Amino acid sequence: MICGIDEAGRGPLAGPVCAAAVILPKDFPVEILGDSKKLSEKQRNYAMQAVYQRGIAWGIGWASAAEIDCLNILKASLLAMKRAFEFIQSACASPLGAQNIEAVVDGLYVPDIAVPCRALVKADSLVPSVMAASILAKTARDRMMLRYSWLYPEYHYEKHKGYPTREHREILLKLGPSPIQRMSFRYKKE
Repeated sequence: MICGIDEAGRGPLAGPVCAAAVILPKDFPVEILGDSKKLSEKQRNYAMQAVYQRGIAWGIGWASAAEIDCLNILKASLLAMKRAFEFIQSACASPLGAQNIEAVVDGLYVPDIAVPCRALVKADSLVPSVMAASILAKTARDRMMLRYSWLYPEYHYEKHKGYPTREHREILLKLGPSPIQRMSFRYKKE
């Protein structure tokens, strides 16, 4: 079985990085999947529901803004991936068995997990289980940033999800960092 792993949220100035790990059945309707960045919000939500309902196994992992600042974004992303995979491993250890799983990760680097794992650039547009992981990670992170907007409405996280938009940078210059800001990321105007 292929376990696809991907992350969302490496580029924002605020909030956590989120990763997902997904194992899909052979009969999963892959035509509803795609690169999460190219799907509309409605398409992502539809695919997300299908993955939650029909996937063999899935897990979500997080690394906080503080962990990102402490480790760096690459190491924090790999940590979130490891946590997502370990969720699958702990929840489904007996029916799946680690000996039957190979992981494929979008990108150049792989997390330290207990199964064979390979990195593949553009896997989020080539490998269905990685596409599904990309969709779960993006939808979970977007929803988390919406919740942060309830706590910190003046930062408008519901709009930009913490990404370095002009509006976000202007708010940061005016108000300073929020409690979920990545302090190791530059946010001042160039």
